[in-house]
Amino acid sequence: MANDEIQYEEPEIIYIPDDEGNEEEFEVIMKFEVDGSDKKYMMVVPVDGPEGEAEEVYAFRYEEDGDDLQLYTIDDEEEWKIVEDTFQTLLAEMEDEDGELNR
Repeated sequence: MANDEIQYEEPEIIYIPDDEGNEEEFEVIMKFEVDGSDKKYMMVVPVDGPEGEAEEVYAFRYEEDGDDLQLYTIDDEEEWKIVEDTFQTLLAEMEDEDGELNR
């Protein structure tokens, strides 16, 4: 029977250079747009994060130009609050859809 086969979506991986120019691998966990804005945001986590620790989530504003992806840090405190609130809301909706995820 094929019912026990679980299909996993292939994670989207991006590479972001660190301060020394070394590219670090990140998995995109969510992309979204903020209501009333044409700005797009993505939430990413390091692929090689420390085992056993809570994953650190990073947020970026992004623009796509064909195959090119431009990432921008979110420096504005008000913009950051909107992104954080939207992320938390979407996360809560995802958990509701999947059942109680945090048990």
